Amino acid sequence: MELAKVKEAFERHGFAVSYFETAAEARAYLAAQCAGQAVTFGGSVTLDQLGAFDALRAAGCTVNWHWKNGGARVQDCDIYVTSANGLSETGEIVNIDGTGNRVAAAIYGPAACFTVCGRNKLAPTLADAIGRARNIAAPKNAQRIGAHTPCAADGKCHDCDSPGRICRALSVVFRPPMGFTRYELVLVGEDLGY
Repeated sequence: MELAKVKEAFERHGFAVSYFETAAEARAYLAAQCAGQAVTFGGSVTLDQLGAFDALRAAGCTVNWHWKNGGARVQDCDIYVTSANGLSETGEIVNIDGTGNRVAAAIYGPAACFTVCGRNKLAPTLADAIGRARNIAAPKNAQRIGAHTPCAADGKCHDCDSPGRICRALSVVFRPPMGFTRYELVLVGEDLGY
């Protein structure tokens, strides 16, 4: 995958794009960009692996994250920080969600949104990014939380009707939604998250 083409596709769609070779560089950048702000995180193995929670708190941020401190409503912040389940080379961001908190905040509410993704999230087309979200990220997340779903059992999507299904909302961000003052994709040259 040619990073220059990916960056150009997202920029053509109106996204700001930053690229860092390492997670440590991305973490430092994110902390500097968010310093002193009220920040809310969406559930994210990527952000956990990045060490973003501690880094932003050290940068003077008030950080709400339901994984660490119970958090607050995701819309009640200056900056929303999340990851994605899939990114297309053509410039779209894909997320699947069970409760809707991540997909909602990434499209409405905060003034700014940073989407942090490792290189493993990239897929050639929008259809491939959706397929990645459904067949890689969702089953791994179902396994991580101990969901009683077919995908947790065998690692592939069944488009099930299970009561424990975590794939209840799918969002595709084609362009930064109106109302955001900043919408930035932070790409990392390492594998992060699912």
